Amino acid sequence: MERKISNIGIISTRIAGTDGVSLEIRKWTDVLERNGYSCFFFAGEIDRPGDKSYQVDLAHFKNPDVEKINAHGFGKTTRPKEISDLVRKIKDKLKYSIDDFIRRFDIDLIIPENALTIPMNIPLGLAITEYIAETSIPTIAHHHDFYWERDRFLINAVGDYLQKAFPPNLPSIQHVVLNSIASQALSYRVGVSNTVVPNVYNYAFPPQMSHPEILKSLRSKVGLGDDDIFILQPTRVVQRKAIERSVELVSRLKLPRPFLIISHASGDEGSEYYKRINEYASLMNVKILSLDHLIVPDYYEGDFSENKYTIGDMYQAADLVSYPSAYEGFGNAFLEAIYYKKPIVVNRYTIFISDIEPKGFDLLLLDGFVTGKTINSVKTLLSDNFQREQMVDKNYQIARRHFSYERLERILSEIIERF
Repeated sequence: MERKISNIGIISTRIAGTDGVSLEIRKWTDVLERNGYSCFFFAGEIDRPGDKSYQVDLAHFKNPDVEKINAHGFGKTTRPKEISDLVRKIKDKLKYSIDDFIRRFDIDLIIPENALTIPMNIPLGLAITEYIAETSIPTIAHHHDFYWERDRFLINAVGDYLQKAFPPNLPSIQHVVLNSIASQALSYRVGVSNTVVPNVYNYAFPPQMSHPEILKSLRSKVGLGDDDIFILQPTRVVQRKAIERSVELVSRLKLPRPFLIISHASGDEGSEYYKRINEYASLMNVKILSLDHLIVPDYYEGDFSENKYTIGDMYQAADLVSYPSAYEGFGNAFLEAIYYKKPIVVNRYTIFISDIEPKGFDLLLLDGFVTGKTINSVKTLLSDNFQREQMVDKNYQIARRHFSYERLERILSEIIERF
């Protein structure tokens, strides 16, 4: 990459923790910085170095005023005037903060990460859009989840805002999406060209192996004994993750102690599905265990004295990964499981069928439901070390060819050179 652009500002609602957007920001940052760029961060919550961060509470989707806007904006068809006034007020404050951020760090190019895609913070999207329109600052809009892909946003009283900023169609923006289906939808709905950049992982450097005592400690922390099978679903507890399928899988394996370990909490989509899953698991005689309170990102540099474990520890402790999602924007957890060389049970969700399955991975597949054939295949795999090692090694090499940092590096280089 030529250094025509030097300082890059990454803008999102949250740049912290283990959600998919924050993890992908880390990967893009790694690739950009190893090519000579300096990255700076603007969000409502940030866990990156303080001297490179600009934190504004109003940018977070959990800010009370932003939550108030969302409560009146979605599931309704008319919004009160005071909500429109509140949107304008917060938008103006955020636009001032964005301008200050860009001036403070001498930013040459911005990358809004999902902030112009899913309307979790409408004033932030509007502020970014207006700032771009007024300055023509070079922009790479990185889109993870469009509002039209989520049922809860379809009935709304904010259609004017969605049309303007989620995403905007402005000449200084280059749009990036995760998959080919999103690419087609964006072109059809908004009329903009875009680039497909799948999720990636740093396959050129195999993972560092966790100490056996750390893995033993993690298993103990969640209540597993030495002989228990660790079946991991590395997702949030939301309906589209189809956790029922994992519960059924664990139940039908007839394990002496049937556990399903889930890595994340419910997040921004409420607790009703969490209650439903626990009731269903009880009926199926499966115990659900949560890792959310124990897991930190692999780049965590804090104090581990409180028994925190990395994402890498979590995968390495697992015997099997279950990934039964009904919908995914791409599949970060899929790539993570491949990276840590774990066998995976995958439901054939739409993006998997279009963008991942043709690559030839060796996987245990579901077609919307668990079958006896799947159960028998899982049992065989768990008891056959040679077959398991062949499978995970093959998958690692395929992922390294198609979903590596080097691929991201090539695409980002081409995008930046267009500016």
